[in-house]
Amino acid sequence: MTTALDALLGRLTMYRLTLALLLVLTVEALVLSLAGLLAFTPTELGGTLLAAVGGTIIGTRLLALILRLRPHGDSSLITGLILFLIMFPSGTTAGLGGILVAGIAAGASKFLLAFRGRHIFNPAATGAVVATLLGVGAAGWWVANAYMLPVVAVGAALLLYRTRKLSMAVVFLVVGIGILLVGLMQGGMTPGAGLQLVLTSYPLLFLVGFMMTEPLTLPPLRWQQWLFAAIVATVLALQLSIGPVFLGPEFALVMGNAGAFFLGQRRGVRLSFAGARQLTPTSTELVFEPSRPVRFRAGQYMELSMPHRDADGRGSRRVFSITSAPQDTSAVTFGVRTTEAGSSFKKALLELPREARITGTLVGGDFCLPRDRSVPLLLAAGGIGVTPFISQLRDLAARGEERDVVLAYVVRSEEDIAFRDELADLGTRVVLFVPGAESPALPDGWTYGGPAPDAENLLAAVPDLRKRRVLVSGSPKLIGEIRAEVRKAGVPRVRTDAFLGY
Repeated sequence: MTTALDALLGRLTMYRLTLALLLVLTVEALVLSLAGLLAFTPTELGGTLLAAVGGTIIGTRLLALILRLRPHGDSSLITGLILFLIMFPSGTTAGLGGILVAGIAAGASKFLLAFRGRHIFNPAATGAVVATLLGVGAAGWWVANAYMLPVVAVGAALLLYRTRKLSMAVVFLVVGIGILLVGLMQGGMTPGAGLQLVLTSYPLLFLVGFMMTEPLTLPPLRWQQWLFAAIVATVLALQLSIGPVFLGPEFALVMGNAGAFFLGQRRGVRLSFAGARQLTPTSTELVFEPSRPVRFRAGQYMELSMPHRDADGRGSRRVFSITSAPQDTSAVTFGVRTTEAGSSFKKALLELPREARITGTLVGGDFCLPRDRSVPLLLAAGGIGVTPFISQLRDLAARGEERDVVLAYVVRSEEDIAFRDELADLGTRVVLFVPGAESPALPDGWTYGGPAPDAENLLAAVPDLRKRRVLVSGSPKLIGEIRAEVRKAGVPRVRTDAFLGY
């Protein structure tokens, strides 16, 4: 089931998936209102929808025009729809005006409250906070109701699964529900009744699934994301006030965003394009010279920012796994696919002239080798998914560290083997899986594992597989397939690194 889900979700960008789910919630809300199951009329919801989305588009486009930047259409719609679902609906001119202000503030915040091209605070939460502080509107978080809960829960689960933020959600829900339940039980409510009230009246699932997964405001490391989740959950659940201002969920998220900003803060680095080398007919390694040494751990990624003409809906920022070793301070390299259709960023990146400058805005990721050198490893990769492993293998060689490592490498054909000569020179033990091939000619130390990395073939090529720590990198579809086969072979836990980003 997870394999099919990975394949399905992998076809959509996160922006499109989030937008689709928000549209489903919007339609559901209008239908429920028509059926008389919500406390708001269709007219109130329709006016609120127009004010929230319209205000966000106005704020985004106005600031983009002033700053001569291209607005991100999908992002504006997402922010506007979230505001629609959290702002208290109104049918009055004053009430709709307040929602319009919240939308304008939300759109403008992406540019005014930004650092190195990344907004610091969740835009929808910022818009709600501004409207509250100005006294022109308030966040009612009406999306948290019993009728919409099933769709909210499914949507949140899909987004958390897609972004691999389930552990962050667990921290948030345990802390938030725990604190809220204690308070309700102290007031005489039973645990069961308290839990039902929390799930149907507090926007925990919507907040963690649809808003806290927003990538530009998340800290880069897993432990930092757990801390961020705990901060937001604690502020939300304690239901504090500062003077006349109640610190609702929107304030909790903005405060968490502030903490996340300082946790993940690093100086940006200017990268000068130094050249490229063809790895395979469908992949290339790009080489950049950094303006100063870049600190990272082998297996991590870097976010690149490159404003360019005619940017499409995926924007001007993308993350790529670093292929160079941390010891190489003179260059930072990235392995990229050259066959991706529809990405203006990728096209512009591959057409960079020599010495062109772009910005590395963020280093992050936890897909690193275990620190215990005695742990035997199986690194499983598909195609260009080998990139984080190349950095790790280069790192081991640079440090002169010997570890028991086997690379299970899945490619479509022999010509798609990236870094073939370097892997051979490093002495890496490689088990190659090529569909339709019959024992191809391979470098010394390499083994042909068969047409597919199923449990039987993996155990035949790596008899001690069950004793090894397994890390898998590649497309969502391939990760799902290998994870299922490795578990079938008797390995209980698998670490994965799929590019599922925006």
